Amino acid sequence: MGVVAVPDDRLDHLGSLYSSERVVPAMATFVDIAGIVRGASEGEGLGNQFLAAIRECDAICQVVRAFHDDDVIHVEGKVDPDGDIATINTELILADLQTVDNRLPKLEKEARRQPALAPVVKAITAARAVLDEGRTISSAVARKELDPTHLAELQLLSAKPFIYVFNVDEGSLDDAELATSLVALVDPAPAVVLSAQLESEVAALDPADAEELLASYGKRSRASSSWSTSGSRPSGSRPSSPPDRRRRGPGPSTAATRHPRRRASSTRTSSGASSRRRS
Repeated sequence: MGVVAVPDDRLDHLGSLYSSERVVPAMATFVDIAGIVRGASEGEGLGNQFLAAIRECDAICQVVRAFHDDDVIHVEGKVDPDGDIATINTELILADLQTVDNRLPKLEKEARRQPALAPVVKAITAARAVLDEGRTISSAVARKELDPTHLAELQLLSAKPFIYVFNVDEGSLDDAELATSLVALVDPAPAVVLSAQLESEVAALDPADAEELLASYGKRSRASSSWSTSGSRPSGSRPSSPPDRRRRGPGPSTAATRHPRRRASSTRTSSGASSRRRS
């Protein structure tokens, strides 16, 4: 589990504007969950633990391997970002289908006695059609094909917001074509392309050296900043609280209090969480 501050340049400006004694950023908690395997929805591998852990989170962050390294074995024997994403999404969809199929027949009977439940039955039936097509609920909601209002009680796994982090070789960071193709795989979900190895090296440096190293790759800031910022959005966090000269930042007055389990689940889609080190 990792707790990180959500970068927001506006906070420093607001802190200066209101002469705040402290600047307190919003915080996001990431829970690292081992990669999923086929059959997880039926209990294969650590499937049940995996799915239970995701159910406790507010968003799913898939860290997808997109680098090549013969020393880091891929569970499927090849690097296939699209296939890895499909494996996880398929297991989430299958788990959701089980949930819907268990609930829908009972709800239909209840709706005969309580007509007010008709909109709920309609929404869940529409959600099942989306799942039958092999699509996640969140993707259908993003395209405004579904209204999630009546689906909340089911706690469907694929209804959670998705964030994708593509882990590439350091030498591929300036490959615009590769980045575009990876992001296109998950559109319209937010996605970040980074090198985990470079990010870990930068994190260990002082600001001046970190800036110099990033500049050598044509970067002005860490890609993980975008990751943590995206991770805070599903929970509805806001950049600042009302003016307070003692403190500037969300602190306990924002979604962190209203959503005590505000966490983003970080799921790795294959073995090997970091790309190879530069020689």
